[in-house]
Amino acid sequence: MVILEQILIRNLPAGTKAVLAERAARHHRSMEAEARAIVEEALVAEPTSIVDYLAMPESDDIDFQPGRLGLTARTPEL
Repeated sequence: MVILEQILIRNLPAGTKAVLAERAARHHRSMEAEARAIVEEALVAEPTSIVDYLAMPESDDIDFQPGRLGLTARTPEL
């Protein structure tokens, strides 16, 4: 079963939607597809480690799926 996730982003700075629409048109994508690509690129550029997840507040909901998140194991130096 595939779970698709959604987010709603409120209070964007003025002009953001127009810039996103223009960028989407340049890449021959919908605004939604362009926003998704931007988020994916940003997350790949700055990978999350298990330490980042452990440092999150307990109130945050974490769907921990290591393979999906692109996490890798590290061998500690002793």
